[in-house]
Amino acid sequence: METSGTSRPERFFPLFSSISNLSGVGPRATLALKKLGVERVRDLLFLLPVGGIKRRKVFDLVSISLPEIITVEILVKSYQQTKKPGPIRVLTSIRKSDLDLVFFNARLDWIKTVLPKNEKRVISGKIENFQSGMQMVHPDYIVSSSESSTIPDFEPNYPLTKGVSKKFLIKIMLQAIDKSISFPEWINESIVQKFQWPRFKTSILMVHNPKCIKETLFDYPARERLAFDELFAHQMSLALARLHFRRIRGVSILGSGVLTKKLYDSLPFSLTASQEKAVNEIRQDLSSELRMNRLLQGDVGSGKTIVAFISMLTVVEFGAQAALLAPTEILAKQHYKVISELSEKININVILLSGRDSGLKKRSKLAQIQDGLAQIIIGTHALFQENVIYKKLAFAVIDEQHRFGVHQRLNLARKGINVDVLSMSATPIPRSLSLTFYGDMDMSILDEKPKDRKPVKTAVMPASKLELIFDRLEMSLDDDRRVFWVCPLIDESEVLQVTSAELRLEIIEKRFPQKKIGLVHGQMSSNDRDKVMRKFIKGEINLLVSTTVIEVGLDVPAASIMIVEGAERFGLAQLHQLRGRVGRGSEQSSCILIYSGRLGKNSKARLEILRDTDDGFKIAEADLRIRGAGDVLGIQQSGVPKFMVADLQSHSHLLEIARKDSQLLLASDPGLTTPRGVAVRDLLYLMDLQSSLAFIQVG
Repeated sequence: METSGTSRPERFFPLFSSISNLSGVGPRATLALKKLGVERVRDLLFLLPVGGIKRRKVFDLVSISLPEIITVEILVKSYQQTKKPGPIRVLTSIRKSDLDLVFFNARLDWIKTVLPKNEKRVISGKIENFQSGMQMVHPDYIVSSSESSTIPDFEPNYPLTKGVSKKFLIKIMLQAIDKSISFPEWINESIVQKFQWPRFKTSILMVHNPKCIKETLFDYPARERLAFDELFAHQMSLALARLHFRRIRGVSILGSGVLTKKLYDSLPFSLTASQEKAVNEIRQDLSSELRMNRLLQGDVGSGKTIVAFISMLTVVEFGAQAALLAPTEILAKQHYKVISELSEKININVILLSGRDSGLKKRSKLAQIQDGLAQIIIGTHALFQENVIYKKLAFAVIDEQHRFGVHQRLNLARKGINVDVLSMSATPIPRSLSLTFYGDMDMSILDEKPKDRKPVKTAVMPASKLELIFDRLEMSLDDDRRVFWVCPLIDESEVLQVTSAELRLEIIEKRFPQKKIGLVHGQMSSNDRDKVMRKFIKGEINLLVSTTVIEVGLDVPAASIMIVEGAERFGLAQLHQLRGRVGRGSEQSSCILIYSGRLGKNSKARLEILRDTDDGFKIAEADLRIRGAGDVLGIQQSGVPKFMVADLQSHSHLLEIARKDSQLLLASDPGLTTPRGVAVRDLLYLMDLQSSLAFIQVG
């Protein structure tokens, strides 16, 4: 019996073979299917219907309501083609009614073959009014009367793309279903009974053969079961990673409290209750012999950096080193500026390790890290390069952790022995998503802001009032206030009708020729972008036109105005992050959200919520309701899975059940060696999560 291997068993090979191995799937179809996320046979099984078509069987045309999709027996009378090339009309009768069948780009000899004159055929398609009669354009089905049972009463709709027709997809779907195999039950039997779920293979058959629209909905038992399978597999992989991480015995880090007391005494403010709670939770983790793997999640401006710094001081008191990894040079410099200023008062050595360091300066920093003189090291990817050798790295803080891949985070942790890891995120996400994507971590939440922080005044205005905005802007720039102006696109787009950042820069420069205006966007090199941002921070630039590259982390206390153009095109959480770039100084700050054209219902709701609250957690919940999980998190983020079946809104009630059951199973069967444990291994193979089986320790 396999206990620790991660190789997929041979019986799974047909399911994980390339989609090109199915009959009729050539190179072009393979590329087209890839756009739908289908590359292997298994992927096809999890491409589920979205709604469907009801085909009502009728015997005459008297009782139908146009337009309607019907199945009916017709008698072929004659053919008409007024000009060549041109549409061919087939005149048919149904009892006392007439119906024209219309074909474009079809050959008459083919039509005469499938619809012979004076013979009956059963057809199915959309019937509608045309001039004084009724017609059906390109019937979906044309069969003999004896084959009428092959036309379904209800036909599922699948996601399609160019090069993949419904008929083709259904044809290869049947082949994929034939390759599906039966598995022993991996779900706890009490859960199966509670929800009355069918077995896995039965569920696959049921979701691909719906008999009505209800059987394509998220709460259909067969679909719900497959969603639970996916959620349970993901939670199991997180639970295995957590179990492995917590098993590894680290060092118990106990600080003297001397440096921490000096820092507290020097601070011109008091920590919030949630900051104090987070500090205590992290301190308890450090003092434990189990490794820390904690996420510090906080709203914009909630004070994560000071919490991380206090935690690093405990490590320094212990005689070890702490490192802070930031995703960009400019954010690393910001952290360095804040932490080095605080460190001066307590006499500890903080260094900034940059990828741009070279020569003597670089060698000096590397020597300080290696001999332990550098107590806190701040930097970007340079922190885990091969030539960086730490004397005693015990604690790693990873800022904006979702911007780093798993391997990058592990590379830093491997620079020491059993390094404690604190990840930080400035993007509040709802509890259901926290459980899903960070279930392998303990969590500390900062849900308060410092009492002296003034809320940002937020206004929602139409683009038609741009002149008024310019007039107010002129007054603000004359008062030497610094301004962000954010646009959603770089290039002009006639389709989207959104003013690009480059065009907006030209307009603002013409309007305010005496002012210094800068531009940053994602297509600039990071060096060029950082140069412009540094000028803005220093006050050498008055107004910064930007895309969303300034969304997270940039700290410019002197900036007090945020203008977001095309605000209806952004998600709630993204707008909240942008707004968070201002309001960091003593001056009252403002945010103006400009929308184009008439607002849709969802867009209006988003902007109103943002105008009415500055609570990032409330905003995140609202964003989840309005836009769904993929948009809230940004599926492109590192480590964020894209579920094939599960919908985190519709199936949120299953997530907690999956999480608890995965933990219960591992508590009683940590090696997954019981019959159910072996079945769960099958589930992990099926969901392509078998790499998590490497976390199981044998013996």
